Amino acid sequence: MTRILEEILAKRGLDKSFLKPRYEDLFDPFLMQGMTKAVERIEEARDKGEKVVIYGDYDADGVTSSTVCREALLDFGVKEVEIMLPNRFRDGYGLNSPAVKEIIDKGAGLVITVDCGSGSEEAIHQLKEAKIDTVVTDHHEIPKVPASAVAVVNPKRRGEKYGSHMAGVGVAFTLARALNQRKNGGKCSGQEKWMLDLVLIGTICDSMTLRDENRIMSYFGMVVLGKTRRLGLRELAKVAKVNLEQISTHALGFQVGPRINAAGRMKSAEVALNLMLTGSRAEAIRYANELEELNAERRSAQDGALDEIKVGKDPVIVVKGNWHEGVLGIIAGRLTEVYKKPAFVLTKLENGVLKGSGRSFGEFSLAEALQNMPEGLLLSGGGHAGACGVSIEAKRFNDFKEAVNNYYCSLSLKDQERFLKQESDIRLMSFKEITEELYDEIHQMEPFGPGNEEPIFEFTGEITSRRVLKEKHLSLEFFDGERHFRMMDFYSPDEHLALETGKNVRVQFTLNKNEWGGRVKIEGAIISLEETDQM
Repeated sequence: MTRILEEILAKRGLDKSFLKPRYEDLFDPFLMQGMTKAVERIEEARDKGEKVVIYGDYDADGVTSSTVCREALLDFGVKEVEIMLPNRFRDGYGLNSPAVKEIIDKGAGLVITVDCGSGSEEAIHQLKEAKIDTVVTDHHEIPKVPASAVAVVNPKRRGEKYGSHMAGVGVAFTLARALNQRKNGGKCSGQEKWMLDLVLIGTICDSMTLRDENRIMSYFGMVVLGKTRRLGLRELAKVAKVNLEQISTHALGFQVGPRINAAGRMKSAEVALNLMLTGSRAEAIRYANELEELNAERRSAQDGALDEIKVGKDPVIVVKGNWHEGVLGIIAGRLTEVYKKPAFVLTKLENGVLKGSGRSFGEFSLAEALQNMPEGLLLSGGGHAGACGVSIEAKRFNDFKEAVNNYYCSLSLKDQERFLKQESDIRLMSFKEITEELYDEIHQMEPFGPGNEEPIFEFTGEITSRRVLKEKHLSLEFFDGERHFRMMDFYSPDEHLALETGKNVRVQFTLNKNEWGGRVKIEGAIISLEETDQM
């Protein structure tokens, strides 16, 4: 092991075992509250021949959770299983009354929610009155356990010590392991591991903390994804130009995930679900191509909106336009990232209502902001500190904008940008230790994400040469006295493009492997760049 990797692990309080976790170290799934009751009720449904409806969500976590749960139930011997996914534009998030009517009409005996359900007491009670039981599996905040559910499996439950950072798909997989254990005399058969490709995708796309159980599941998920039996994922990888056998977190987060999420954002999550379920290569190709088209539409809608938006000097960005409802959250997140300000992005619906998404960071909680709006200003709104949804009357836009900014100013927050700064893992005086061996070692830490961020290097020195590519990407070269080292700054902001040769800069970067014409070169991918007087 190189000195640099040893230093990175030590700084993070990790040892070599982190690089090669053991699947056997996953906790017993029956330790999670509600799991025994959940398994017993599913066993009853199997033995009685009841129809089971899985109710999920329209994002990547919801689609993967639903697929995992379905496979687990079928393997357990449940004969009739159907998945229902809400439509973002018609139904919104979570189990609701219209869904209850549809479930009753389907003749279900049991409903299992995945990636939702913790806040659906009213709908669950309606199902109970119709003599339909509900098992909730979820990972969202749960202020009050739904009393009408026969079992609630959620690592956010008060007193729960198991897997508190799991995605919805992680909870669904824990249920799958419990069912597998019950079926096989108390020990998993090992066949459940084939679901870990989906667990990886849902966990990465939902930005879960990659420690403990998530580290184990996502680590083996990388292995399984490279061998996946799912025709849909193989065809999706082809259109996304991704090599599943050498998959990276970046490819998952920026190529695979957005295509899966594009279904729910632009049309219906059913397209992504069908991709996961199909056993036909012709269908897999068709669904993968449809997701590719939907993702192109998503990107076009997103980029078009960003080109239109003019940001003023207010501490909170609040903008409106005629934008696609499915991309509002992405746009808000992008504005927050670029301008380092909280942002609300709203679009006008046909009924004279503005509906939107908010994104924030640091000490400005969107949930608290909405709670402190003047009475009657919001038609609806809710979320958590970093993300929320909101609806207002279109004629009250200026009132909302003023109220949000007044509330922000009333908090007298200081230096919020510090929350966006990333700490460097290693400060370099030269580039001699940046080798292909180091790159390969560092990528044993994959997948990267919250709690296991990709290692960040820092170098301070003079720009020895520069090139601007396609008018928006900046290529910089540095010299440490012995070796030249190239770094790329993709989609450079204007202040970076203005930097000239000879300027001293402090640069933070991650490592990239550039393979071209049979040659391998390790380069830097810039994440932070600022001019400095230091050397």
